[in-house]
Amino acid sequence: MNDRFLKACRLEPVDCTPVWFMRQAGRYMQEYQAVRAKHSILDVCKTPELAAQVTLQPIDRFPLDAAIIFADILLPLEPMGLSLAFTEGEGPVIKNPVRDRAAVERLKLIDGDELRYVEEAIKQARKALAGRVPLIGFAGAPFTLASYAIEGGGSKSFLTTKQFMYREPEAWHKLMDKLARVVTGYLRRQIRAGAQAVQLFDSWVGCLSPGDYAEYVLPHVQLIFEGLKHENVPAIHFGTGTAGLLTLMKKAGGTVIGMDWRVHLDEAWAEVGHDVAVQGNLDPVVLFAPLQEIERRVEDILRRAAGRPGHIFNLGHGILPNTPVESVAATAEFVHKLSQR
Repeated sequence: MNDRFLKACRLEPVDCTPVWFMRQAGRYMQEYQAVRAKHSILDVCKTPELAAQVTLQPIDRFPLDAAIIFADILLPLEPMGLSLAFTEGEGPVIKNPVRDRAAVERLKLIDGDELRYVEEAIKQARKALAGRVPLIGFAGAPFTLASYAIEGGGSKSFLTTKQFMYREPEAWHKLMDKLARVVTGYLRRQIRAGAQAVQLFDSWVGCLSPGDYAEYVLPHVQLIFEGLKHENVPAIHFGTGTAGLLTLMKKAGGTVIGMDWRVHLDEAWAEVGHDVAVQGNLDPVVLFAPLQEIERRVEDILRRAAGRPGHIFNLGHGILPNTPVESVAATAEFVHKLSQR
């Protein structure tokens, strides 16, 4: 098996830097669009055969070093009691958002059995991958899930979320504790179904100050990583806009710290310490640049990683919908070619 991704997670030397991309299965690929022309996003997530098929699309197309199961971070919110829908052009919408203590109390503490279609997709994807590359499972982190649950969808300012956090700290911690426990069980089940690594997506936590992160988020994320310690698989802790939170994120846990493009990889790695692996950190918009510019940017990131064991090349966030397919292929090839040991 190509295990350079898993080796890098464990800070072991590799023949060249491993590369995978967040949202590597998605709208920029015609193969994915063909599936989505017939099925809604929730249908794809809830049909193991389709989820496994989509998971493999980028692996069949590009020289990537890991696959990530096709799912959505918001899936656990539905069995917990929230009404989830995806509207074209608007993204996820929650029709009964959590706005008070009573709504928090109503949320069910599920054990993950309600999401077994994800486990089944993992089993099928592992079988279809036949050891070509490792498979990553994932979940949304408590803050990011809470922000969707409270806002009722995406947000730029997270005003309603932060108001709830400041005005109702007790209810907030109760909500975060419920989400943390659900996520821990969900990730554990993914690992037992065959996920060889997991990633915790805290996509929107960068909206918080370090003080707020420490008080309102850190203990709940610690609960998750503590709960996964005995599973013995790498755990990636990812966020965006987190330049001021990286040392706190390391404290919260994870064997790999994800970094976005708003930091220099070498400086950020020195800040969190070289005893953890790091993942990142090309700006997704660079994939729209000419190939020579992409190569220059890839080279810069690899130069900053300096061949030190423990670097996984990735974007700072997911591949954007209209990204040229050739640029994705070229980026993966540049990483391997420029980092050969």
